[in-house]
Amino acid sequence: MFLSVIISATAVKAQYKPTDQGSAVQFKIKNLGFSVNGSFSGLQGTIQFDPAHPDQSSFDVSVDAASVNTDNSMRDDHLRKDNYFDVKTYPRIRFQSIKILPGNKAGAFVVSGKLTIKNTTKEISFPFSATASLSGYFFKGSFRIHRKDFQIGGSSTISDELDLMLNITAEKS
Repeated sequence: MFLSVIISATAVKAQYKPTDQGSAVQFKIKNLGFSVNGSFSGLQGTIQFDPAHPDQSSFDVSVDAASVNTDNSMRDDHLRKDNYFDVKTYPRIRFQSIKILPGNKAGAFVVSGKLTIKNTTKEISFPFSATASLSGYFFKGSFRIHRKDFQIGGSSTISDELDLMLNITAEKS
């Protein structure tokens, strides 16, 4: 009996890996009043997720900063430079959760964590949904950041507010 309690208390949480296939990390920002859409790829990381115990779940995921894609190669090359993402010095954009709480309906949650861009880390919180799939989970969420908080773009003509939309497919690892 005692041994079974120890085994269940230390049971390994289900681990998942985010995949580029079936996932989308997209952003939208205004530049001179026009919306510019873009995306990132190169997802990596580890997700431990149990919808019955969100407080024991965690996310540690990142994207390849050099993968920025706005369907304009000149703009993308500009965004990779020092004043924007500085991809040579800071190749990854990373999110690490601090806590995950249940939301107000089934499959809904709120995650708080640390977003790191260009060696600047800020705490953010946002709602997300989790839908089980045959091989793992599909996570969907969105949030807004201020680019200047992360020293992106300096005094550029782009808006300070950037919307990020996450649709992440995670498969059991």
